[in-house]
Amino acid sequence: MPALTVADLLARAAAVDRTDAEWLLLHVLGRPRSWLFAHATDFVDHALVARYTALLARRAQGEPVAYILGQRGFWTLDLAVSPDTLIPRPETELLVELALARLSIGQPLRIADLGTGSGAIALALAKERPQAQVVATDASQAALAVARQNAARNGVDNVAFRLGSWLQPLAGKRFDLIASNPPYIAEGDPHLAQGDLRFEPGMALSSGPDGLDAIRTIVQDAPQHLSSGGWLLLEHGLAQGPAIAALLVGAGFESVATAQDLEQRDRVTLGRKP
Repeated sequence: MPALTVADLLARAAAVDRTDAEWLLLHVLGRPRSWLFAHATDFVDHALVARYTALLARRAQGEPVAYILGQRGFWTLDLAVSPDTLIPRPETELLVELALARLSIGQPLRIADLGTGSGAIALALAKERPQAQVVATDASQAALAVARQNAARNGVDNVAFRLGSWLQPLAGKRFDLIASNPPYIAEGDPHLAQGDLRFEPGMALSSGPDGLDAIRTIVQDAPQHLSSGGWLLLEHGLAQGPAIAALLVGAGFESVATAQDLEQRDRVTLGRKP
């Protein structure tokens, strides 16, 4: 086989999105993205070419880049991910921003993250509010193992992890803020059979005929776990804001509002316990 350059390898990756191909190649080469543009004519070792070709084949079959690489950046964190966890997405950073705006700096607050998955939300909040105590729950033991790994990986030591569904592991506990990115896609939605969603854990994606079963449970149970003045923040789908706002109002929450993401889509609905 003739020697191949970086540019040759990227040119041969026509079946894969260019950005994805670049990330996979950089992973194999162990180089930062800034290295790529100055080294297009560098030759690549045959063994590395073989590794890269194998990764390209996985991506061409639809496997998410985050699972192939085993990691994904979120907020200021470098997170390990696996098929046991949802892949953290940039739009979820809105939930973190809204939560931080309601969490005073330097105060010994109590925070809960429900359905933590990789730990993205819990760890981002814990890192930004180091004096807070954060509890993260998940019904998947495998997901919690990844979240614990990420806490150690990012040097965050003010998060406790609890196994169980939503608020069940938090009996008798009250919090100043509860956040969650629960499953909110309707069961049977055709999007579940498309793109990256095909590879992500179904229990983290869909919930009931209208996608709101988990959110109904959280809204119903959250008041008994919130201190007076405490906030509940829920990420959701683009058409679900009005329905979730109605659920919050019906449960007695005040200051109910829906925030939009950078693409002007309803993304997070929140309310405050009186």
